[in-house]
Amino acid sequence: MHFGALSYKTKQFFFLIIKLSIVAGASYFIYNKLVNNTSLDFYDFIQFLKENNAFSSKNITFLLILTIFNWFFEILKWQHLVSIIKKISFFEALKQSLASHTASLFTPNRIGDYGAKAIYYAKNLRKRIVLLNLLGNMAQMTITLALGIVGFVLFINTYHVDIPLARTSRFLIAILVVGGFTAFGVTNNTFKIKGFSIDRILEFLKNISASNYFKTILFSLIRYLIFSFQFYLLLQIFGVDVDYYNAMIVITSMYLLTSVIPTIFIFDVVVKGSVALYLFGIVQVNEFTILSTTTLMWILNFVLPSLIGSFYILNFNYYKSVIETE
Repeated sequence: MHFGALSYKTKQFFFLIIKLSIVAGASYFIYNKLVNNTSLDFYDFIQFLKENNAFSSKNITFLLILTIFNWFFEILKWQHLVSIIKKISFFEALKQSLASHTASLFTPNRIGDYGAKAIYYAKNLRKRIVLLNLLGNMAQMTITLALGIVGFVLFINTYHVDIPLARTSRFLIAILVVGGFTAFGVTNNTFKIKGFSIDRILEFLKNISASNYFKTILFSLIRYLIFSFQFYLLLQIFGVDVDYYNAMIVITSMYLLTSVIPTIFIFDVVVKGSVALYLFGIVQVNEFTILSTTTLMWILNFVLPSLIGSFYILNFNYYKSVIETE
């Protein structure tokens, strides 16, 4: 039986099951990751936070303010991007951003975020919504790569890290091969990103003004500066004696390396934790401190927003939302 042939009440029932499954699945994986983490015992983690006064009203307030501003600029960026084809309020952008964030927890590289945002819009707008979402993510990735490359070069020169020549050569060769196939696909009009041909993407991007690109990059840069400073602040709270400049060398390198590793979003904390352990280990920072920092960053910027997003998922009315966007 086709979904379109089902009655209204049956569709509503199935849609309710989907929403409950997303929220229940997100809750379970978050709980499991925190309580059954083999790398970091949850109760030792809580005790560590208490010992370092992380639960003081001053620290909690400052950390939450940084989280709020981090997501404020992400939401503002999404509102700005959508305004290219349709004006929406900040509150609508907030609902869409947080709900799609929750829905993307189980998908590799946040791929579910694209479909979750698109479902808020009428069918004739969804392809452009996906492209706008792609543009926003590419802008954030551009900032991460640009600052990360600078940071990684400084990291190598500052700490005299030996990069294995053989592995580096294989990595560069792999990039050249992928780049060659990509160039071949582009020249033959067969290359596609998320189902869109390169010609259609380029045509769409040409119609976006330079000021829109600038604002998107600016919002992405501000976000990056906020959450990287939040990471540095946690290091200070946990007693790591490092100045901002040297901390940022390692932090930008960490975000660079983790950004190029494909991962399911729910395991993002594991990947960042492993990379952070390696990089901060070189500068002789305690392993437990780094694991606690990456875990708390994950809780502040991913878990808390996903809990709010769960509320919007449960209260999402597909038919009402589509009608309002038409």
